Amino acid sequence: MTSRRVSDDTLDNAVSDVSSADGEPMDPFLAAALRRLATVGGPVAGFTVEPDPESVTAARHFAVATLRAWNLAELCDDVALVASELVTNALRHSLPACPDERAAATIRLRLLRAAPYVLCGVVDSGAALPLRREPDYIAESGRGLHIVESFSARWGWTRLDPVGKIVWAIFRLPR
Repeated sequence: MTSRRVSDDTLDNAVSDVSSADGEPMDPFLAAALRRLATVGGPVAGFTVEPDPESVTAARHFAVATLRAWNLAELCDDVALVASELVTNALRHSLPACPDERAAATIRLRLLRAAPYVLCGVVDSGAALPLRREPDYIAESGRGLHIVESFSARWGWTRLDPVGKIVWAIFRLPR
């Protein structure tokens, strides 16, 4: 890992806006790639995450297998780590509180190769946007978005209409 700053499923949502965590403007190519990540079509690999903490491991394995199939093994560690954090956050913060309603909730991990980038995104139906907080170094959680920021070139979120969001991270392809 280097610190740097199953089949496709369908999405019925449309992108409403693109926001990056750093607040910097998005170049048009990257904004278009993020829209493709959030919508159906193109070379997007997708994995449906079950509403169970055990699914984090399955999502990580899916990310690694996809990157290897794309001949991008050099990115496996970084993308797998970030995918794990994004899936964990979606499981923690987007699922309904009532266990009976969790089965209907959908979380999807999506990967897109759009040279010179690989985009990793997690779609969920939650309304709350991600918020990077200063971690409590004694607490067992709260460092996920710091990890995402450290191992990706850039990260942010995109609201989806009528509900939900995709939280994404971008990785530069190796030269």
